[in-house]
Amino acid sequence: MKSENRLQILQDTLPQIGRVEWIGIRPMRDEEMTVLERVFVSAESGLEGDRFTGRGKRTRQVTLVQAEHLPVIAALLHQDRINPAHLRRNIVVSGINLLALKGKQFKIGEVVLEHTGLCHPCGKMERRLGAGGFNAVRGHGGITAQVVTAGQVGVGDVVRFDKA
Repeated sequence: MKSENRLQILQDTLPQIGRVEWIGIRPMRDEEMTVLERVFVSAESGLEGDRFTGRGKRTRQVTLVQAEHLPVIAALLHQDRINPAHLRRNIVVSGINLLALKGKQFKIGEVVLEHTGLCHPCGKMERRLGAGGFNAVRGHGGITAQVVTAGQVGVGDVVRFDKA
């Protein structure tokens, strides 16, 4: 077996099952996030009530961040913990490596999403997290996704990649 084939098999094998830990929407620019237990996710506009609908580009309809990265960001800021709302991401998940979903479709609750890129920090991180916030989030900002199949997502829902 060629090494490229073995690498592809490894990349397509993701047995971890994740879990939705937190959901938030940004109703208006520069306003505090609204924390939700459940939200409808539309194929046209992303999370219902979120101001960021992709602005004509479906590639950034949903933003996700790894729960396991939150303590790392907090440690880099010399804080005990950080509020996920300060990262301005829609969904916090645990138990599955979001970067391993690169270029793949995955399911959260009823919704099918497709990984479309990295979610880099912006200058707002300094204001939200304090001095050094931007650099603390670098490499830990999560991913962007587009909606393939609409439906409901709730805290506690399973996150999984199933190779078709």
